[in-house]
Amino acid sequence: MVKLVVATTVDPASVGPASAFLAMPGWHPGPPLQDIPSFVNGDVRLLKHDNSIVAEDYLDKRWEEATGEVVDEVIFLSKHTAVSNRPALTVHPIGIPHLREDETPLQGGKPGWAGPPNPRIGPWLRHLKKIAENNGLIPEFEVTLEGTHHGPTVDTPTLFVEIGSTEEYWKRQDAAQAVALVENSEKNKVLLGLGGGHYVPRQMDVVLKDGVWVGHLLSGYSIPMEDPGKSKSQNGTTSIGGTWKQAIKVAYEATKLAFPGGEILAFVDQKNFKSWQKNAILGFLAEQNIRVGKPEDYY
Repeated sequence: MVKLVVATTVDPASVGPASAFLAMPGWHPGPPLQDIPSFVNGDVRLLKHDNSIVAEDYLDKRWEEATGEVVDEVIFLSKHTAVSNRPALTVHPIGIPHLREDETPLQGGKPGWAGPPNPRIGPWLRHLKKIAENNGLIPEFEVTLEGTHHGPTVDTPTLFVEIGSTEEYWKRQDAAQAVALVENSEKNKVLLGLGGGHYVPRQMDVVLKDGVWVGHLLSGYSIPMEDPGKSKSQNGTTSIGGTWKQAIKVAYEATKLAFPGGEILAFVDQKNFKSWQKNAILGFLAEQNIRVGKPEDYY
């Protein structure tokens, strides 16, 4: 089993951490993947391609086919953009499970798909925060989760770790070094986040404490629910349109695949939903036998 780290030469926030990784002892050139150079260090394989970070699909399977090595996780190094332009270090799972089949993805992936979340998401978030604090990046930088979004398409447990949010910060070597220093730890409770804004603050409060793995994080916009109008007082979920059931089910199944030994608990940001939405989501979770967790249940 090998771990695949993916960087792109067209993104300074990807090049910086990749260079910091390669500056550590033990690296040597590996076999190319088509025209993509690789570097090897123990069970880690680092790829540096020349396209958008969301453009190269199925790098996990392509590596396996080219080398015979089975990939058990993928880590993408990327820039982060935000309207606020605030400096940030972010970690998140990937997928666009809320899109319909006839919708066109804007940033890679395929409609209705969610990649299995990498078990490192929770530990890396916590360690990033500690490293950022120890290296004076806080309070200048915010360290945060992001909701599940964009591609590229992969089948292996995956995470994105990003530096944001403008070119000035994408090139920051201290931020790149913080990403390169992140280590892993293991726990067995898995948070499946439902609701909240893009930066999922209530899920953040839970995940920053030790003992939590992070599955998919579906922000409110990734759980599209059509207002049933007069019928919203009815029991059941059949009258509520939208792709919300699809999104939840795909995110749950992908999370379950990524954490075969973990206990998956749905964390519902209930304040983010209207009462009819909350009731429908909780009802659907019960129908699917997905346990709902309170903050104290994850520790």
